[in-house]
Amino acid sequence: MTPGTIKMQYKKIILSFFILISAQKFIYAQRAEIGVNMGGTGYIGEFNQFNPVKISGVNAGIFAKINIDPYWGVGIHYNYGKIKGDDARSNNDELRNRNLNFKTSLNEIAFIGSLNFFDMYSPGSRKRFSPYLFAGVGGVIFEPTTIRLEDKIKLREYNTEGLPKQYRNYAMTIPYGAGVKYKKNENITLFAQIGYRTTFTDYLDDVSGKYPDPSQWNSTNSFNVGISQELSDRSRELPTSGGSYLYRPGDQRGDFRKRDTYVFVNIGISYTFVSPKCFTF
Repeated sequence: MTPGTIKMQYKKIILSFFILISAQKFIYAQRAEIGVNMGGTGYIGEFNQFNPVKISGVNAGIFAKINIDPYWGVGIHYNYGKIKGDDARSNNDELRNRNLNFKTSLNEIAFIGSLNFFDMYSPGSRKRFSPYLFAGVGGVIFEPTTIRLEDKIKLREYNTEGLPKQYRNYAMTIPYGAGVKYKKNENITLFAQIGYRTTFTDYLDDVSGKYPDPSQWNSTNSFNVGISQELSDRSRELPTSGGSYLYRPGDQRGDFRKRDTYVFVNIGISYTFVSPKCFTF
């Protein structure tokens, strides 16, 4: 399945859901909610192994949901974000010697359920604040890149770890997190949240395992073998390397954890379609 096909399927899912929301508006108008959010994006992986709230980029998103009752809701969310990592900025000597870097955009679609702790939405409720939890399932498209000789390079195309075949540039995600919301009036709700995404890939950053043996690249592949080796081990670009590679085939390149994680820290606003009808139980 090509990235173009996946993106087209995501667009169809979004369109279908918004059509569903429009139809629900006339039947259960008080239950439909749409919103936008924006904030910072972080990531936990080979370039940031320990700081769960380190922000390296920005994000923005939209969502549409149906509130089943004052506590439970379910919706579809689209988020676009950017993350990056650079060994040259690390405080760790070993990572500075590795001298790798990457940037990637994240295109995410997720189905997410949420639980409000307090009833803010029933007629007569005086509560305006509520903490909430959320979790779901989704997918993300990514494409790690770097700069070589002032050219932007798609790292996946050069198979920097000598894999039997290219890793996919899309993966399943498990979103989960928490937040707090404030009901400004019957229609408008403000919120702030933090949400982590555990991904079923270790290649958001193009780094995972070991430095490959040059024999793992062969002339039958479509990429340039020489460039692949240069992008795999960039230690010889360091002034202190004397133009030699500092690592040998089989040396550790990644942290060996099987999954990368990214995080969205957001503020946002939503609009709930309200009618004279009440929630029914």
